[in-house]
Amino acid sequence: MRILITGDLVVNQYYDATANINQEVIDLFAQSACNIINLEAPVTESTSKILKTGPHLKADKQSTLDVLKRLNIHIAALANNHIKDYDEQGVLDTIDFCVSNNIKPIGAGKNLEQAASTTVLDTPEGKIALINIAENEWASAEENTAGANGMNLIKDTRAIQQAKKENDFVFVIVHGGHEYYNLPSPRMQEQYRFYAEQGADLVVGHHTHCISGYETHEGTPIYYSLGNFLFTKSSPNEEWYTGLVLEVSIQKGKLETTLHPVSQAKESFELKLLEGSASSELLEKVAAFSKIVADENKLCKEWAELVATRYKNYSSYWSPKIFIRNRYVSALLNKLGLTFTTTRGLAYYLNLMRCEAHRDLSHAVLQERLKK
Repeated sequence: MRILITGDLVVNQYYDATANINQEVIDLFAQSACNIINLEAPVTESTSKILKTGPHLKADKQSTLDVLKRLNIHIAALANNHIKDYDEQGVLDTIDFCVSNNIKPIGAGKNLEQAASTTVLDTPEGKIALINIAENEWASAEENTAGANGMNLIKDTRAIQQAKKENDFVFVIVHGGHEYYNLPSPRMQEQYRFYAEQGADLVVGHHTHCISGYETHEGTPIYYSLGNFLFTKSSPNEEWYTGLVLEVSIQKGKLETTLHPVSQAKESFELKLLEGSASSELLEKVAAFSKIVADENKLCKEWAELVATRYKNYSSYWSPKIFIRNRYVSALLNKLGLTFTTTRGLAYYLNLMRCEAHRDLSHAVLQERLKK
């Protein structure tokens, strides 16, 4: 039995699926018993944008449907940071869109209980449990509100353990990581390995818009990021246009994985399988990232370099000047190196974020303030 899992898919404009998806891609998906994509944008007519940081994404309904049908998609993973960009209605509309087109939605729901529910595939090779989670940004479901299945280590561990008792295989699909960074943070690696230790037979990640490495931990393959699959939005980042399709083969209780490199054209977003030297080069990059993933010292060194690279940006997020809306004034302050922060103030910020009790209250208070 073959299962395909892809990275991010967003079709936010008119897209001719017949002309722009190469036959080799069609054939690959046609030969698979189950195809799973990360549907990154809500399919909705809602115009009610939520308050958030970052862009609001919305899928083109007809073009998205054309792509999903052309690729024979069976399951749409909805646990991601954009599924609630157009509020609860956008989430519910997307779920309805999937169901009405015979596509199983996972990782989102009308409330947290539904969003966190485990989906089970009953196959000739056994029962496969699918658990889809996303890091918590603006899309997470709550007890009485629609959204994505937000990451919670205790909740997710219990789900994995229970699924392992009742099924033959457990796949954990995670939307998370650092955008445009090809490696997991040390925390990510520890957490994904922990999922494996708790019973996951496969851990797959996406969100970063670039490919990453992989490893096998206690017999469980962990793929940290598949990169983009099809994302019809231009980017200056070259890695935006390449990605990986993960093939999972199960036979007689044994699970094996294979990567298929793909690319999309910069203007037409023509989707094709990479072949020859182009395919080899991308897989060589994956192998290089995987060597770093396997070496704790190298991974920590790369992480330290990322922290240094993004130091100024993240420092500015904790500065009062973040509230200055005039970009010219903000740019001038950046140029002058003025942050309006003190050592004592930064110590307060760190402790509010680091201490579990303070973080609980800070999170609850800020949520309430944003509701007003």
